[in-house]
Amino acid sequence: MKKTLVFLVLIFIYQASFSQTDVTENEIKAHILFLASEQNAGRYPGTKANRDVVNYIIKDFKVHGLLPLEKNYQQKFKARLRVAQGEPEKSLAKTCNVAAFLEGNDPILKHEYIILGAHYDHLGMGGPSSKFDKKNTIHYGADDNASGIATLLEIAEKVAANKKRLKRSVIFIAFGAEEQGLLGSQYFVDNPLVPLSQIKLMINMDMIGRLNEANHVYMNGAGTFPGGVEFMQQLGDSLRLTPIVHAGSVGGSDHVSFFKKDISVLGIHTGAHPQYHRPEDTVDLINISGQKQVSDYIYKALMTFTATEYKMAFIPQE
Repeated sequence: MKKTLVFLVLIFIYQASFSQTDVTENEIKAHILFLASEQNAGRYPGTKANRDVVNYIIKDFKVHGLLPLEKNYQQKFKARLRVAQGEPEKSLAKTCNVAAFLEGNDPILKHEYIILGAHYDHLGMGGPSSKFDKKNTIHYGADDNASGIATLLEIAEKVAANKKRLKRSVIFIAFGAEEQGLLGSQYFVDNPLVPLSQIKLMINMDMIGRLNEANHVYMNGAGTFPGGVEFMQQLGDSLRLTPIVHAGSVGGSDHVSFFKKDISVLGIHTGAHPQYHRPEDTVDLINISGQKQVSDYIYKALMTFTATEYKMAFIPQE
């Protein structure tokens, strides 16, 4: 009886350890269900729902032992919100980036940073960036970009569980007001919390929840660091993914702000779809198992850049 009890306890401990240190489909889905819920109403900057999402991210960072880059994890700023042509300007919205980090263990390389980022805001009830013709309709933003934040949190959890392996330090950032013109990432590079010269790579995840049947993962900017195109291609092939890797074409999301500061970048997504910037971008259309595949891919890449002496240098692109 005692042996059986001990065995069951060991099994429980193993399973608990596994669930806390691996990227899981259940946790990915749980994060997206919260982020893209009706109560969060599209996570629009300056709203209570936006602040609730910030608190959710901070709580998850704290639980897994990530340290704040500022005293309370928040890098606060005011966002100028987009309005349709001819409409009066809105008041500046108070919002923030949420930033946390894990310190590397190498006495020299720990002063270099790899950033993993994703934006947490969306369009709220629509607005000028919406592709839907009816006003005041919740834009849930499950893929754009609850998917990216879900993977950010899951990878942060797994990296924290393996932090003894880190040589370089890792910064995790949930950016605010991306949909208003990359405002959060622009604020970060204009007001950096670490010297920009010490940031060696910024990996950005924006819309990674719709992996298609061909397992296409799209990447921009892989040519901005040494061997990036070849490495991301080969790693994807080994994980049964089909990477579409571009050396340049660095456009479209928060990594652009870093590229403009001569920082190497990698923008990752799983492709456009008809629900983009529409209310129909909902949780039921997320490919959860596919997102786990993509998350594992990004985790393995991140750990190669942070847990080894992978050479980092900025390579300009068109």
